Amino acid sequence: MTTAATQPARPVETVRAPKLRADATRNRERIVLAARDAFVELGPDVPLDEVAKRAGVGNATLYRNFPDRAALIREVALLVKNRILALAETATAAADAPGGISPFDALQQFAHAAVEEKVGALCPLFTDRIDPFDPELVETRERLTAAVGGLLERARAAGELRPDVDHGDLFIAISQLTRPLPGTSCRLLDDFVHRHLQLFLDGLRAPARSVLPGRAATFEDFHAHH
Repeated sequence: MTTAATQPARPVETVRAPKLRADATRNRERIVLAARDAFVELGPDVPLDEVAKRAGVGNATLYRNFPDRAALIREVALLVKNRILALAETATAAADAPGGISPFDALQQFAHAAVEEKVGALCPLFTDRIDPFDPELVETRERLTAAVGGLLERARAAGELRPDVDHGDLFIAISQLTRPLPGTSCRLLDDFVHRHLQLFLDGLRAPARSVLPGRAATFEDFHAHH
């Protein structure tokens, strides 16, 4: 006779937990990406119901991940900065690879990819609604500064970048080219961003064809106004 003490233990069912965690992660990512696009197109006060709709999730899911607008804006800022950092690292790797691209081509690759993040349209949002001393955002910003600084220094050392420019000059151009002007269609501007960016990048090449007025803009100059 089999007693309770001798019955084999029932297997513990753990199959569903990883799936739930993966689904939750995907939902969070969809919400943040949808929020980024909605903030670009409709501004910082876009209804969060619209964000949830774009993300394909219910309102309860959005608020479970982000209890208020401030938390969502912070996550968008972190997402954009990390994505731009990854672009800088990818461009650096392309230059470092055997038979890789030139340092200036790596800089160009980064710049053309970075404008797709539309950081200029998001700058007012980040300036007014996030804590500039947030430790995680500060750390990401410092890593981004170092990565982009490395791209610039390599191009300068190779004699391909004019000597009188700095981090801030590049980021100010990217910001201005991706910030919609009042009364202007965002989609109309999108048609010309890469064209005008290339005109700017050609102006960064050495040898310089002119003397720039004033001083080079630093990364600190850029962040002081963004």
